[in-house]
Amino acid sequence: MFSVTRRYHFAASHRLCSPHLGDEENRRVYGKCANPYGHGHNYVLEVTARGPLDPATGRAADPRRLDALVDRHVLAAFDYRNLNLDLACFADTVPTSENLAVEICRRLKRHWASEFPGEWPTLEIVRIAETPRNIFEIRADEIDQIKRESA
Repeated sequence: MFSVTRRYHFAASHRLCSPHLGDEENRRVYGKCANPYGHGHNYVLEVTARGPLDPATGRAADPRRLDALVDRHVLAAFDYRNLNLDLACFADTVPTSENLAVEICRRLKRHWASEFPGEWPTLEIVRIAETPRNIFEIRADEIDQIKRESA
């Protein structure tokens, strides 16, 4: 089995502020990230697919198909957006990078079969670097175990 990882970039802004917490508690929990005017990041997204080597193509996953899937269902939705204001999925959910990874993974899983209709490859990992020091990773096979505030 091979793992194939593709890297993508997008820019987005957000404000970390839970509707279940007061202003002071939000400031305590999220610090400067609770700024009422928000702040932005240049995110680095890595998507990993897993599969056996196809003897006909010599590949485990077609990178063009993976790029098309990510472009259509992730980058088009998130790039140059305010996550709090522009995406319904974050209307009642704090757009932390953990929740962003969950949402991206769910979108990719929901549309995976349209781009990869066979048994292979499978979506394995979604990884987001918010900053060089803050990196978040979710395994696609564990996504259903995650409960979100909006669920």
